[in-house]
Amino acid sequence: MSLHKLARELEETARQTAEMVDGITASLLTLGDTSIDCNAARSTAIRQIVVALQMQDRIEQRCRNMADAARKLADLSDGSDDKAAEGVWSTLTLDELRDESLSGIAARTNSGEVEFF
Repeated sequence: MSLHKLARELEETARQTAEMVDGITASLLTLGDTSIDCNAARSTAIRQIVVALQMQDRIEQRCRNMADAARKLADLSDGSDDKAAEGVWSTLTLDELRDESLSGIAARTNSGEVEFF
């Protein structure tokens, strides 16, 4: 498996994650839809949430597989480009929790809306 393949797998995982979020959003919209009978809305929302949870399980499996693949790629490396690889990784901010200016931003803002993260 090459790094290009790993990149494609990461992109697919990001797409699946967005699809999962869309499913959860759809379930919330269903619950809030006053034109749907309450029992029907709950039943539909439950099905949508179950599908989203199944997607999460699939995404978790993909992530574990990609982590294993990345470890195997690292084992295959001859180590000659370790400095270059470290330089590339050190310039990346992989999530907002690693960026001091973004970490905890919800606690520092008062938008009046519920913050989920």
